[in-house]
Amino acid sequence: MSMIVGVIPARWGSTRFPGKSLHPLLGRPLIQWVIERAQQARTLARVLVATDDERIRAAAQQAGAEAVLTSPHHPSGTDRIAEAMRGIPADVVINIQGDEPLIEPALIDELGRTLAEDAAWDMATAAAPLADPRDADQPSVVKVVCGRDGQALYFSRAAIPFLREKGTGTEGRDGLYYRHIGVYAYRRAFLERLVATPPCALEQAEKLEQLRALWLGGRMKVLEVRDTGLGVDTPQDAARVEAEMRKRGLGGTGASG
Repeated sequence: MSMIVGVIPARWGSTRFPGKSLHPLLGRPLIQWVIERAQQARTLARVLVATDDERIRAAAQQAGAEAVLTSPHHPSGTDRIAEAMRGIPADVVINIQGDEPLIEPALIDELGRTLAEDAAWDMATAAAPLADPRDADQPSVVKVVCGRDGQALYFSRAAIPFLREKGTGTEGRDGLYYRHIGVYAYRRAFLERLVATPPCALEQAEKLEQLRALWLGGRMKVLEVRDTGLGVDTPQDAARVEAEMRKRGLGGTGASG
């Protein structure tokens, strides 16, 4: 049986929102909400927080998670996760973004099972149909195209696929575009290969680390979901997430959902 470990990378120096891991949502730190959602996943043998800051480590431990201090110089969360996993046994590692306080535990489980049950995949991630086809033209919205078996073919900030014959407005675009959701499961050996490889030209051009995995020939399964999640990149995002939490009746002494 595969051992699956969830790791939450959380650095202090976010460019747009420094210290956001400790920003309170309904009175509790953002990182605590993420931890509690991850702990609801049934497939995870352990949940770790990988951070470069003692304050975040203390908050994670107070929330009941294992926490590992890592180098502050990592270029990505993936590198931080790889350091945190040194010496820890695991067959599958799941990268759970530290700014997704409403991540679905069922998605974490599905990602883990995808790799545990099918040796053909090196990685797994998720995508959702674009709710608004106009978002296809937004560089901040990462799109993915897949093969018939769900294998990722390419990720881009551009509108992929490109419509050669465009009508007026957005007709013909519904159901064609998928927004990538940044949660990943890695087979342990592929994770180590990934972080040992320098960024490729495609990754540097698009600023998308997952392109390195495709450039290496990695087979990445994309799970289709409907919920795009709510990430916290800015203080304004935090206010929107809090409003959604209130709508869902979250709060009190423990997370629910």
